[in-house]
Amino acid sequence: MDSTSQRFVIITGCSGGGKSTLLKALHQRGHRVVNEPGRRLIQSGKANPYKDLMGFAKAAVAMCIDDMERERRSSGWVFFDRGLIDAAATLAFAGGPPLSTTLNNTPTFYRRVVFAPPWRAIFRQDQERRHDFGAAKDEAIRLASAYKELGYQLADLPKTSVDERVRWVISQMESDPSD
Repeated sequence: MDSTSQRFVIITGCSGGGKSTLLKALHQRGHRVVNEPGRRLIQSGKANPYKDLMGFAKAAVAMCIDDMERERRSSGWVFFDRGLIDAAATLAFAGGPPLSTTLNNTPTFYRRVVFAPPWRAIFRQDQERRHDFGAAKDEAIRLASAYKELGYQLADLPKTSVDERVRWVISQMESDPSD
C-alpha cells in the first residue's frame, strides 16, 4: 500500500445513515473531505440512477478516479463520502464488470473502512435519495459484502451524536487497522 492510500479513508454504508452529516462535521474541523459522487452526479444532471443505473455507475467510477487523482497531492487524512469501491460495486450490481476488473490498477484505501449501519431514526428520502429504507438496507448489505470480498475491515459507526461520531472516527484513524 502506498502512502497516499494510507491517507484515503472511505465512509460508506447505508444510504441515509448519516455519512454526509459526519463528513460535513469532519470538514468543519479542518479535515479534507470528498463529497458523495452520486449526489454530485444527480445534482449536476449528468447521470440518474433511477433512469440508467449502468450509466450512472460508470459516471460515478470515472468521477471517483478523478477525485482520487486530485486528492493525491493533499496531505493528512482525506475522507471520502462513499467513493470508488461503492461506485464499482454499483456498476457490478447493474450488470457491469466485477469489482476486480473495475478496480484493477487503481489505488487502494486505508484498510479500515467506516461503515454507517442502517439507522431508521435518521433515514430520510429526498430529491437525490428516492428509495425507501428497505432498499437502503439492501444496498448496505451489498456494500459490506463488496468491502469484505476486497479484504477491507469494516468499523461500524456508532449510532450517537455527530460530535461523538467525529471523535470515534478520528480514534479509528489513530489506531492500527490490523487490530
